[in-house]
This record gives sequence, C-alpha cells and structure tokens, in this order.
Amino acid sequence: MPDLPTPQDAAEAALLSECWDAVLSYADLCTSGSAAATQLATEAFTHGITELRAATAASKTTGTGRRALRLPRIPLMLTSVRVAAAAWEAGGLGHRLDPDLRLWLNSEKAGRYTGPPLHRPIALRGLQDMQEPDAALLWLAEVESLPLPAVARRLGLDPAAVTTELTQVRALFRDRCHRNHLDTPMDADCRSYARLLDAVTRSSGAETPGDLSRHLARCVRCAEAAACLRLHEGGLPAAISGGVIGWGGLAYLERRRRAAEAGLTGGRTDAAVDTGLAEGRPVRPRIGRTGILVAALVVSALALAVSLMPFGGSHDGGAPASDAPGERQPVAEPVPPSPAAVSDPPATATAASTTRPEVGSDPEAQGESSEPANKSDPPADVTKSAPASCEVKYEIVNEWPDGFQATVTVTSARALSGWRLGWTFDDGQRVGQMWDAAFAQHGAGVTATAADYNKSVAAKGTVAFGFLGSWSGTNSAPRDFTLNDDRCDDGS
Repeated sequence: MPDLPTPQDAAEAALLSECWDAVLSYADLCTSGSAAATQLATEAFTHGITELRAATAASKTTGTGRRALRLPRIPLMLTSVRVAAAAWEAGGLGHRLDPDLRLWLNSEKAGRYTGPPLHRPIALRGLQDMQEPDAALLWLAEVESLPLPAVARRLGLDPAAVTTELTQVRALFRDRCHRNHLDTPMDADCRSYARLLDAVTRSSGAETPGDLSRHLARCVRCAEAAACLRLHEGGLPAAISGGVIGWGGLAYLERRRRAAEAGLTGGRTDAAVDTGLAEGRPVRPRIGRTGILVAALVVSALALAVSLMPFGGSHDGGAPASDAPGERQPVAEPVPPSPAAVSDPPATATAASTTRPEVGSDPEAQGESSEPANKSDPPADVTKSAPASCEVKYEIVNEWPDGFQATVTVTSARALSGWRLGWTFDDGQRVGQMWDAAFAQHGAGVTATAADYNKSVAAKGTVAFGFLGSWSGTNSAPRDFTLNDDRCDDGS
C-alpha cells in the first residue's frame, strides 16, 4: 500500500502551487532557454524547501527558526533562484545562464546580497525586519501587482480594511528602511545628508535641494535609500524588487505587472501572456476553483519529486538542445522545438520557419526565395518592398543614477510575419538586458529583433518589449526609429 502524503508534503505542495509561476518567471529571465529555466526553477525549489524544513525543525526546538528566514515565501524562493544560479556558475553550468547575469554574479554587486548584513541593500534589510504577514502584504501588492481583493483573499484579510493595512505597512517599511540607512556604515558626506534625505522624502511637495540632488546622482546607496523612503512617487515596487532580488529585479517586476493586468490571480506570467498583452490578443482566463483543486493534485506529486531531487541538478556540463542560442522557448509553451530548429538555429528572428511557413505568412520573410513569375509585376513580398507605416512609443519607466528601464511599443499599420526595430542613441546609452526581443548594439545604433513567439503582428496591432540600460550625464530619448529598415514615426 503506497504511503499517504504527510502534512509536510501537503504544505510543500501548497508552497509550490503558490510560488511556482513566480519562480519560473524569474528563472526564465536568468537562463538561456526554457528547458534551462525549468531546471533552474526546480533546483531553486529544492533549495528553498530545504531551508523551510530546517527552519521548521528549528522552530520546534527554539521557537525562532521560522522567523530566521525573514522573508515571505515568494521572495524567499526568488532568492533561491539566485543561489541556484550562483551554484551553476561555480559548477561549470554558467553557459546555461544569461550572459549579463554571469557578469553580475562575478561582480561586487552580487556580493552585497551575501556579504555583511549592514552592507546589504536597504530594501532587503527593510523587508527582513518586518513581520512575515506584513512583508507578504507589501510584496504581493507592490511587486506581484495583485489587486487588493486578491491579496486579501490569499492572506485571509478583511477586504474592507486591506487598503488601510497596506498604507500602514508601507509606512512601517519606510521606517525600517530609514533605521537601516542610519545604521549603514557610511562616509561623512553620506552621513551629513541622511537626515535631510529623510525629511525631503516624507512629503510629496518637498523640493530636493540641489546639493542633495547632486549627491544622490553620485551615490548609488543613498539613491537606493531615497527610493525606499519615497512612498508617493510610484517608485516603491522597483525599489523593493531590485533590492530584494538583485539582478533582473526590474524586468521581473514588469512581467508580474503585465501578468496581473491580464487578470491572472496568481500573478502568472510567461512569454505568451506578455505577447498577448502587447498584441491586443486575449490571454488565458484565470483558473476557477475546480481548476485549482485539480491542479493541486498535480502540484502535490511534483512537490514530492522536487523535495527528493538533489540540489545542484545535472553536472554533466551539457546543455539540452533547446538551450541553443536563438532558440529561447516561451515558458508558457513548453513544446520542444522541431529538429530542424534545434540543429540549425536561425541567424535572424525571421529565418526559423523555412520548412513550414505559417498560413497567411510571407514566404520570403520566412526564409524562402520567392521569384515573381513576371519580372514586371511587383514583388510578392509586400512586407519588405512597401514603406512601413508604424508608430513607436518610447517610455522611460524608471531611472536611477547610472541606469534606467524603458518600454518600447510599436504599432504597425499592416501585418508582419517578422520584425526588427532599430534606433540611435545620442548620449552614449548602452542596453544591458532586454526581454520579449533579442538585441544587438554597435556604437550608438541598437537593433531589437522579434522573439520566436511574437514575430507575427496583426494589421494595426502592437508589439511591446522592454530593456534595462545604462547612462551618464544625459538620457534623452533615441531617434531615427526604423521598422524592418523603413522609417517609423516616433511622435517627435
């Protein structure tokens, strides 16, 4: 007779059900393909569950073990992704990770998250200093971007009082961050501005003195503190996600926000959902109570498998075929690529479907040669021969002393079966990480190329992608936007 699931198994299954989509979303940002993302997410759960078991065992003897973890479940599991990624890098599996993440893992920035507590990011310390229910409320509302009624249901709060509670929790987080900022070892210059920074950030109408503004432009840590202390300018979600997760925090935040806008109660996100939002197509509806019960049975079995899996995964050093460069699969569609696609990665975003062009798509855009029967007739490839009619909206979402986050939305007047968007920076900006598109930068010129899952754009449809970049001095909007080499209107 098979063993029945224990209460611990049930708790771990519930944990997996609650956090899996968030963990997989972040793991997808950290890796070079969806197969690697699934493996990294699984190993992260193994590590997180091990921590939870140890803390639970300690709490039974000392009564303080669970509190020692000091983070709500989702951010705890997201930090486990970072730990698992660091283990891959150290164990010879770094080729499966995003190249920019590998640079970050080997920099002093990553060391801040594991070094002396007083030197860790202010947001991380502030969240750790809060009671877990308060920290969970803040994380779900600010970072996961869930509607407050959904947050209240998940945490068992009174829906009528959850708005007031969130306001109080925000103020509590600010207080913890202020105290941690004062406790941080700092030089005399930073110390002289600490109390002024507290005063200026308390009121939405207070003007920042010029000398303080110049100091914040030079000092990254004081700028981090300022973002945590300002509750009224909309920067708190970015401050929390970046401070707690580290690398990719802002990209993760954007994914969760867009998934929540799609009406998915768990904050579920993946490439297909992102694309559906960008192109105006319907996305999957939220799962009803019956679906949740059925999913829980599947999740329970998966949780048992996860709990038995040794942390560290395969160390054979070989990446699966689906991890080949250029073959990044959307997480929501774990369908293996065709053998042709695996063995011959496309050189561009429009060359992956040479043997099976989509119905209604442009054969030449799919990589086939198309010679017109009559040389006097216009070419069949309208997409490449006709001038593009499109509009681009470029928006800086967040900006800090040496970096920024931007979103680009393209509206095309005609249907596209593949796209690439180019532009020119005037102020030396550099793109560091991009999602929902691949990118190449040569000097001031940047080219963003469609991902496999958002190549097709309907007539009068839109497609959007985002990126993180660096800047110094001035951060003006780029110019000379082109779509498939044709000029695009940027509203200027």
